[in-house]
Formats: sequence, C-alpha cells, structure tokens
Amino acid sequence: MDAFNKLTSMLLQALETREPGVDLLQSFVDHWKSITTYYMTTTDDNRPVKQTDIPWCLRQMLDILVYEEKQQTAEETGACLEYLIQHKILETLCTLGKAQYPPGMSQQVLLFFSRLLNQMQKPLLHLVTVYRPVQKLIRLCGLPGSQAEKEEAQFLLVICSKVKQDSDMLRYVLEIPHESPTKTAGSDQSLPSTQAANHEAETTPQRKSSLVGSGQSENSLLLALLQLTKSQKGPICLKAYEGLLLLSGLQSGPSGDILSSQTLLGELLVGRLLELYSALPLEGLDPGQVQSWPHTTWSSQFSHCSSDLSPASSDADHVTDFFRWFDFLDHMLRESPQALSAKIARCIHHMWLSDVIKPQLLHTSEQIIWLSTSMLCAVVRLVQSASLLDQLVHFLLRTQTVTRLLLERCDHISDQISMASLSLLEELLQKPHRDILNVLVLDYLQRRTYLSPQSSGVDNRGAEDSEESDDLEDDPFFTDNLFSNIQTLHPPPPPPSPPPLSGPGSPADVINSFLCLVPVQVRSAQLIKEGGYESYVHDAHTLVTQCQSLSRSWDWLLALPPPAAPSSEGEEFFEGDLLRVLFDRLGRILEQPYELNLQLTAVLSRLSAFDHPLLHEYLLHPYIHLSPCSRSLFSVLIRVMGEMVQRIQNISNVSDRLVKTRRQLLGLDYDTGLEHLTLLRAVIVLEEFCKELAAITFVKQPLDQN
Repeated sequence: MDAFNKLTSMLLQALETREPGVDLLQSFVDHWKSITTYYMTTTDDNRPVKQTDIPWCLRQMLDILVYEEKQQTAEETGACLEYLIQHKILETLCTLGKAQYPPGMSQQVLLFFSRLLNQMQKPLLHLVTVYRPVQKLIRLCGLPGSQAEKEEAQFLLVICSKVKQDSDMLRYVLEIPHESPTKTAGSDQSLPSTQAANHEAETTPQRKSSLVGSGQSENSLLLALLQLTKSQKGPICLKAYEGLLLLSGLQSGPSGDILSSQTLLGELLVGRLLELYSALPLEGLDPGQVQSWPHTTWSSQFSHCSSDLSPASSDADHVTDFFRWFDFLDHMLRESPQALSAKIARCIHHMWLSDVIKPQLLHTSEQIIWLSTSMLCAVVRLVQSASLLDQLVHFLLRTQTVTRLLLERCDHISDQISMASLSLLEELLQKPHRDILNVLVLDYLQRRTYLSPQSSGVDNRGAEDSEESDDLEDDPFFTDNLFSNIQTLHPPPPPPSPPPLSGPGSPADVINSFLCLVPVQVRSAQLIKEGGYESYVHDAHTLVTQCQSLSRSWDWLLALPPPAAPSSEGEEFFEGDLLRVLFDRLGRILEQPYELNLQLTAVLSRLSAFDHPLLHEYLLHPYIHLSPCSRSLFSVLIRVMGEMVQRIQNISNVSDRLVKTRRQLLGLDYDTGLEHLTLLRAVIVLEEFCKELAAITFVKQPLDQN
C-alpha cells in the first residue's frame, strides 16, 4: 500500500509540473515499460494478472492520456497518444489479451480499450492502429465458455455507442472499405449488395447456415452481441440488447445503409428466432394458451431484482423466451430506418413464416396445424411495426396456398382449428393495414353485383322496398318492437331525407328489422334482467370507434359506387371466400358449439362496424334487393330463424330452458343435464348477435346522414 501511495504521489507531482508534455510522456513510457518488463522477467505463468502491477499501470496510462487530451486543443494530438499510436501499443495489448497471459489479461485489455474509447473525446476508431486491434478484440468476444462476458459486453456497448455517434465508424469496425461497397473485406468470398437485400427468397437454409457460420469479419460484432444476448447474467444480456438497438438505430445514409445492404444482421437475428422456436415442444404445448399469450416485452426479463436470468426449464419458459425475442425484433423494426426494417421483416417472412410455419400449416397432424395457427394469431396480435405487419399480411393474404388454407379452415372438421382460424382473421381485422379488408372483402363487393338489376334504378327502389317492408311486418316472427324500449335512453336522430342510397326507410326501421329478427317466444335476455340494450350500444360505440381509427387514413369513398352492369348473361355474384365461409357457418349456427358461434359472430360484428359504404350496405341493410343466387347477412339470418322456429317446436318449456341455459352461461347455474344444449345456446347467440348488429347500426347512423 505504501508503494501504491508513493507512486500515486509521484504521478500527481508530474501532472503539476510546468512542463507537462515532457513529464507526462516519460511517465507514460515508464508505465508501459513496466508492463513489458514483467513479461521479460516473470517466471510464474499461473500468477493472476490482478496480483501484478499490470492493471495499475494500464490505469495510469489511461489517466495520462485523458489528462493530456484536456490540455490540448481539438486539432492537436498529445505526445502520449502519438506514442501509443506509433508504437502500436494497442496491437500488443490485443495479442497479450488473446494469449490470456497472465491469467485474466483479456479482462484487463477489454477494460483498457473500453475506457480509452469511452473517455477520449478525440475520435480514434478511424485510425488503423486503433481499429485493427479493435477488430481483433471483437473476434475474441462472445466465444463459448468465455470468463470475460462482463468486460466483453461493456467493450461492445462502447463500440456501438461510438458508432452511433458517428456512423462512418461502422465501416472501420466491420472492415468494409469505401472503395468497394459491394464486397466484404477480410474474406475471399464477396457478398453482392443485391443479395443482402433480397437473397432470402432464393437462398436455401443450408446456404444461410454456411453464411452465418463462416466467421466473416463483417459479422463478428453482430455475432458477438447475439451470443451475449444468451447470457444468464442480466446486466450482460441487457448490454448486448442495447448494443444491437444502437446499431439498428443508425440513420439511413452511406454508412447507415451498410447494415441492411452489406451484413447478415437480418439473417442472424431471425436465426435466433428460429433457434428459440425450434425449442418449443410442438406436441406438448396447449394451442389455446399460445393463442392468448400475454404481451411479454423483451425488457421484462431485466425488471426483477436478481442479476441472474433463469434458463428456460419448462414449456412456458420456452414460449416466454420466444415471444420476448419476437417483441425485441418488433421493437427494433419500429426504431430502425426503413431499409433495415424492411430487410429484417423480409428475413422473418422467408426464414420463419415461409420455411417453418408454412410447412406446419400444411402438416397432416391436427395438433401441429392448430398450434401453428394459434402461434400466428398471437404474433399478429402482438406485432406493432409496420414493416413486419406488411410481411405478415403478405404471407397470410397474398400467398395463395396459405390464404386458401386459412379461409377453408374457418370451416374445418376440427372445431379447434376453425376457432383458431376465425380468431386469426379477427386479429387481422384489428390491424392498421388497408390491404386486409381489400383482399378479404371489398374487392368482391366493389362492383355491387349482389344487387338485382332493377334495384339500380332509384325510381323503382322505394316502391319495391316498401312492399318488402310490408311483407316483414305481416310475418308473425316480426311482431314485437323492441326498439320502442330504448327510445327514451337513446333516441335516434330523425330519419334522413331523402332516404339513403344504400336502402330505404329510416334508420329506426333498419335497427328494428334486426331487433325483431328473433321470434318473441325465444327471447330470454329480459327474463333474467340481463344487461339491457344500452350495454350493446356502449359496446358497439367502442367497436365502431376502434374501426374508425384504423380506417381513418385509408381514403375510403364516402358514397357508394354505381352498380356495375353485368358483363355477361348468367353472371353470378361471388361474395369472396371469407364471407362465403362466414355465411356458410352462420347457416349452421344451430348445430355448432357455443364458443365457435361466439367467435363467428365476433368476426361478422367487426366487419359490420367498419365505416365503408359497401360493408354498410351489404351487411347492415335488410332492404336491398339481391340478385339471383346472392345472399346477404340479413338474408342468411332470416333462413336461420326459419330453421330455428321449426326446431324449437320440439322443445317443451322453451322459455324456461333458455333461462336456465343463460344462467349456466353466466355461471349462476351449474345444471349440466340440460337437453338440446347446443340448440339453446345457439338461440341465445343469435339473440345477442342481432342486438349487436342493431346497436352497430344505431351508432353508425349519424355517419350515414352526413
């Protein structure tokens, strides 16, 4: 300790002399000679470096460099820094660290490099005698079994911070020369820039693996950071995540575009995603839990007090690790420049969705099909970045095989697969991407060929619709006017004049048509004093508002386009695969499980809530005249009601049974011996669904009048 205090006092005296340049340089050289002398005189190869003077000498050298810089102007280079550069001290230190002699030397070298780059204000990474040893040191980081993870993480984070401050430094760190931007320096194999942007589509998985594992110099920093994200030490793992975010946040430009065009950052990141996904036990996971997996942020693993991260030990842990990494990628894509974000999103599309998920969707095992569909449902729900959403929409709705399977499996023999597919569609309909509705529905409705030829004439429409309205009023199933019960709570605005083009009659007539669809004898909600109609209006307002916020920037037409003239005799309207399968399932609602019916009507309600005139006309106006072989939501409901009336005639005390069924669904009655349970539950779903449609129409009617 006395020797340490004496040396410290001597250094302070040297710093306070009148000729700091000469004394500082001499002191700097003396400390460096002390280190080199140790290697020439020592005979103990096993003595840890912390038991030598090397750490202290390195610290004094750093302090001298920092102090010297403060005494210089911005243009000057101090004598000590010149000595460091000319005598290639960093190269020598890098060699000593690589040799790990004495034991623990690599940690000391990493600390010296980190502090030097972090504390010096003058940029150094562009100097060949600095970036060459830095490159060599980077290659020593992130190796399996390393005992210097803490120092490696700090060193790499400093490098990323310096690159963030000056993106031109990225070329020196990644060894990419200015004169040959389309080639990878330090390797015999060139990597065309076009390949870096688009090679995912045509590169085989084997080729990708060889590229990732080739040890190419431009990937050393990325590989090291990626390896450290697997550390079980929280602070180390967090620094690696932060380093990746710093790099990916580089702004577009000659240097910023390097990551997207000349590195395999996207492939490496998605490779980690594939690694985590392959660890999932496909046969043992519960698809229902995966589908409803909560939002697990990537940073949540660092929020607990312990500095150690528990390795994945159960199925739930594996799923958590996967979704955390997915959230990290999604977060990175939101913060990255467009070019890099699009590149990584394409990698996710081709390497995971196309190469892994698609074969699982085509699998013969219902468990794997169910699980992969549930995984897609969770992923669509959690994604927030525009680039990744683009790729998900492209995969699900513009990949012919996948799109066909998704829609067909909404009507699968397995109820679980049908529900998962319907849930996936509902999640898609909640994303801010206009192509979703265009591809699924609007492209098929645009020509309005679902209308009968005579309905396109405005003069004849009123009389015909009035006649249809009279027919409905004469129908014994449409005698109860529930709308009168809500007039005082939610009085509708006066009907528009003239009637809206999408259908005749006041909004109250349209609402009343849905409310009166369910026959009086099977209405059960009011019998147990369940939530009144006002609760449906409140929920409908929330739903319509959500859909409006999604579509506000989509520049939809405010008025209906004119109906297209039939192109040929006998042309039949096709509502599209989505509406076809939804209407088919709605037609069989009396035979389907309760949970499936809820999911089915949820999708239809969400479609109806969008403020597009074609959707409003086709789904929410009962008065339109349909062309031959065409059907609408209202026409399907009418057929279902007719079938329901026939079936309930065979059930005695139907009102009492419906009340018991409602109480059971509310958890108020645990009688499981009810007969005709599927039919009774379907009747309740239909009653609720019709109220939902009426409430949606009620909420949207001010929009129709504008």
